[in-house]
Amino acid sequence: MKVVLLKDVKGTGKKGEIKEVSDGYAKNFLLKNGSAKPANNSALSENNIKKQATDYHKEMERQEAQALADKISGQRLILSIKCGENGKTFGSVTAKEIAEEFEKKGIIIDKRKIELKDALKNIGTYQVTAKVYPEISAKFTVDIIGKT
Repeated sequence: MKVVLLKDVKGTGKKGEIKEVSDGYAKNFLLKNGSAKPANNSALSENNIKKQATDYHKEMERQEAQALADKISGQRLILSIKCGENGKTFGSVTAKEIAEEFEKKGIIIDKRKIELKDALKNIGTYQVTAKVYPEISAKFTVDIIGKT
């Protein structure tokens, strides 16, 4: 019996897939629990429309991420950090502060998407990567200057 899965079923398939399963398994488990419905013409066309809509939304999300990556790429941020008289820094620059600096420029990016191995604790220039979407990332420069 062909069924359209309405939710993920371990060992059978993922939501939205069309599977050929035994009649007993379909009637006694999948249909009874609401995990699937028989794969008739209306169910197949409904499943196809949902899949197209999902693909469309993913593509729009990917395009928005690409536009954000294009805005971020090549940007140069200048952040200041407190320093003592001998050049020793107090504190560090974190992803949150970098995201806030982008926000001042009108670019909204989640701090969790900014990849820092460690907080930036020294004065200097750093190349930083922001992973805005799987497979889409942008590189930008952060200059850290000292203030007394």
